[in-house]
Amino acid sequence: MNPTLSKDAVREIYESPLLELIYRAATVHRQHHDPQEVQVCTLLSVKTGGCPEDCAYCPQAARYHTGVQAHKLMEVDEVLTAAQRAKDAGSTRFCMGAAWREVRDNRDFDKVLEMVKGVNQLDMEVCCTLGMLTETQAQKLKDAGLYAYNHNLDTSEEFYSDIISTRTYDDRLQTINHVQKVGISACSGGIIGMGESHDDRIGMLHTLAALPQAPESVPVNALVAVEGTPLEHQKRVSVWDMVRMIATARILMPKAMVRLSAGRVNMTMEEQALCFMAGANSIFAGEKLLTTPNPDVDADQEMFQTLNIRPRPAFKAQKLEAV
Repeated sequence: MNPTLSKDAVREIYESPLLELIYRAATVHRQHHDPQEVQVCTLLSVKTGGCPEDCAYCPQAARYHTGVQAHKLMEVDEVLTAAQRAKDAGSTRFCMGAAWREVRDNRDFDKVLEMVKGVNQLDMEVCCTLGMLTETQAQKLKDAGLYAYNHNLDTSEEFYSDIISTRTYDDRLQTINHVQKVGISACSGGIIGMGESHDDRIGMLHTLAALPQAPESVPVNALVAVEGTPLEHQKRVSVWDMVRMIATARILMPKAMVRLSAGRVNMTMEEQALCFMAGANSIFAGEKLLTTPNPDVDADQEMFQTLNIRPRPAFKAQKLEAV
């Protein structure tokens, strides 16, 4: 969108009558995307658990007792095997997540750079989510062939400190800035259902859309309440709330990939279809999203056949820009 966008303008869209909102979002979606195409992404946890942060939703925080076993960084060949398997199953973007607070310049980071190079050679869009990073580290990832970097805002600036105290909202915005500065595509969205208000959801969407450069990818996650985390008793978020978030994101950021992310395992095919109608055009495939459950590949293939959806080819945005 643009930095002059007001929060009231976002609120006006978000609070419009739901069916009107879906219709408007679907119209915008068709102007910028093929409505029968959905990008299929795979997310692999390359380093699991033991994270020093205190994100209230996360089963990988070392301070919570969630049953997640901490594992050191995977070997490069293991990751490349998983990436090839994901490609064979239809994924065109492969995302690697490490439960770190920030990237450190050490052998583990060197190993991640090798993973990025290897996945890039498979002709897949390669994405990482590794925590905070400096501009120099972002440049190293770019040089290795990184296509996108995920760093979610999670929620509004006002509600943020209720969820996380181990880093600031500005820290998150700075990482997004570092990523975009070196020419890596930014992937940034948030989670709903953590106890935030509608105003917090509007605030998060406003922050994303008003960035000098809107993210290329906007994940919309429904909280998966995990036993042992501070949010374990949160109720499942309504599908209508997901649809409202997706539709508003689509209108505000028309060219972005809007990702129907965590929480999809609890949604019926009909509910997911509503999200696609409202402008979602990307999902994560595979049985796990880092450590939380996700629909299996067979269920997704059945949904694609029923809805007559086909996977979006890799690097399509770049190819369109080149024409």
